[in-house]
Amino acid sequence: MNTEKDESKNELDQLLDQIEKNGSVPTDSKGGKIYCLSIIGQIEGHYTLPSDQKSTKYEHIVPLLVSIEQSKDVDGLLIVLNTMGGDVEAGLAISELISSMKKPTVSLVLGGGHSIGVPLAVSAEMSFIVPSATMTIHPVRVSGTIVGAPQTYYYFEKMQDRIIDFVTSHSRISEEKLRELMLATDQIATDTGSIVDGKRATELGLIDKIGGLKDAISYLEEQIEKSKSNNI
Repeated sequence: MNTEKDESKNELDQLLDQIEKNGSVPTDSKGGKIYCLSIIGQIEGHYTLPSDQKSTKYEHIVPLLVSIEQSKDVDGLLIVLNTMGGDVEAGLAISELISSMKKPTVSLVLGGGHSIGVPLAVSAEMSFIVPSATMTIHPVRVSGTIVGAPQTYYYFEKMQDRIIDFVTSHSRISEEKLRELMLATDQIATDTGSIVDGKRATELGLIDKIGGLKDAISYLEEQIEKSKSNNI
């Protein structure tokens, strides 16, 4: 009896340790084994963020996604987002990995999916957003030393084009509308851009559906079932 309790405690400790380190956890459901990956705080790229900031580390997420794609113990991926954005190249790289996965993927925006969180949200096969969540859409921004030369602005333009191309190719929003939202001047104080809530995000075609956890899991289970049927 004590042995069963000890094993259960060890499994729980391992689960909590994995959540603490990676912000992720594998779960069992009637539809299959789902891996829940949370992307929270700021996306950390080439530079380490201060220890008092919540962050999602690029170097952790990339090998984790490869492992999930190759694992026989995982049937689908649920990405839960509440992020303020962060490193553009790291966020875009993670988005590209998610969008190229064979296994069923679903994203759920809770709280916020801001800045580079937008490509992350649309990278899944199906995206959901709760009504109270918001998404901030704005042009590429950088901090630190900037060289005042034409090449700098050309680089910004090309980086922005990469983001726009990705978002429009993985959602139903048009390039024209996305650029319009990015350059709006009447919504964000001291900055350009737009803030859209869950309902507006779906109306724009940026996110597929309004929904919560049960909706995201139900859809993912359906896709897992279809994937299993096709592989028989």
